[in-house]
Amino acid sequence: MTQDLHALPAPEIFKAYDIRGIVDTVLTPDAVRAIGHALGSEAVARGQKAVAVGRDGRLSGPALAGALAEGIRAAGVDVIDIGCVPTPLTYFAAYQLGCDSCVSVTGSHNPPDYNGLKMVLGGQTLYGDMIQSLRRRIADDELVRAATPGALRQADVAAAYVDRIAGDVKLARPLKIVVDCGNGVAGGIAPELFRRLGCEVVALFCEVDGSFPNHHPDPSKPENLQDVIRALRDTDAELGLAFDGDGDRLGVVTKDGEIIYPDRQLMLFAEDVLSRVPGGEIIFDVKCTRNLAPWIRARGGRPTMWNTGHALVKAKLKETGAPLAGEMSGHMFFKERWYGFDDGLYAGARLLEILSARADANAALKALPNAVSTPELNLKMAEGEPFELVKRLKEAARFDGAAETITIDGVRVEYADGFGLARPSNTTPVVVLRFEADDAAALARIQAAFRAAIDGVWPGLALPF
Repeated sequence: MTQDLHALPAPEIFKAYDIRGIVDTVLTPDAVRAIGHALGSEAVARGQKAVAVGRDGRLSGPALAGALAEGIRAAGVDVIDIGCVPTPLTYFAAYQLGCDSCVSVTGSHNPPDYNGLKMVLGGQTLYGDMIQSLRRRIADDELVRAATPGALRQADVAAAYVDRIAGDVKLARPLKIVVDCGNGVAGGIAPELFRRLGCEVVALFCEVDGSFPNHHPDPSKPENLQDVIRALRDTDAELGLAFDGDGDRLGVVTKDGEIIYPDRQLMLFAEDVLSRVPGGEIIFDVKCTRNLAPWIRARGGRPTMWNTGHALVKAKLKETGAPLAGEMSGHMFFKERWYGFDDGLYAGARLLEILSARADANAALKALPNAVSTPELNLKMAEGEPFELVKRLKEAARFDGAAETITIDGVRVEYADGFGLARPSNTTPVVVLRFEADDAAALARIQAAFRAAIDGVWPGLALPF
């Protein structure tokens, strides 16, 4: 095992709440080995003895996970290899194995040539400056070089994970469901899990294949849910679930093909959780519908709007003690009855538990408040430009007739009849845009206001709306 890990990884892979980049271009085994050594050194500083390492189904996973383990062990920290598993199982392993620290080697919903690292040390998800500090450790050679490398052992936590969910979630009646894993790593466990809960499963693309040959595993994009919609039309299944590449995000489709976006899913989850946790705080990100806060208040809960980003939401959940949080991207965080990490598979199980108690699962979903809205729209720019554009909007843009402008994460402009949002993505060089309104005319008016505002601070952009 090498002890000289001085090559400084490219700065652009150190994102706001994870490490991510193109494999063999910026995210090389040498870079990941160096990051592993820095992470192991930080683990030593925090008194952590072992780190569980899991990986998704990407083709680069075995080599990068191996390099990561070498780096961690170089600092004298043990590595528990849990194999090819969904990211939530890696988080679960930190609890199940008692090590409190883990890394998921995953590119999440990025294209096949990407990979990355989601990291937890001592129960704390690393984000922001904690991630930047890993690069500083490498640059300053503040690396622990143990006389004896940490041990490496294997562990299988999949059975314990399925047992834990099956022991917690009880369906009032069996359901027949479509499950689409998009050839992501969730395919290795999702059909088994839902059958264990009593479901009949129509499985789509549950063979784990890191080249994603059928469609991209990102259920936040409507085009990736078309196979689920077709299967619901052609079978007697009553509900569709879809998962992203590493299994930490959930997509939901009704029998008649309506996509129930995560902010509406969160309404159902909030209602359920608040029935057992009166007055509980429910956290949601800036991309969510404005129908959500009044829904939570009407059920005795306390709504809190927060920054987008799985690590940032988890940190807020921990800080507040909230029983539930959710993001428009599909991350759901249950602290009530679960561990507080984002888990698409567990969220799917909780959804089925709620809907199995209803005579008509689809009617329950379709009755949730809705509005005229756009999906997440992406304005592609060069690296660094999205942050500059949003900075200019904050400083110079004027939105006539707005009731409120929220700037905790980008610019969210609230009107009496809708909202518009522009925020820089922390994972790819795009500005994320989203619009919602009471009717099509209001939506068009709000989009026109944003078009004028963006053109005023950065003329000539080809806007996606």
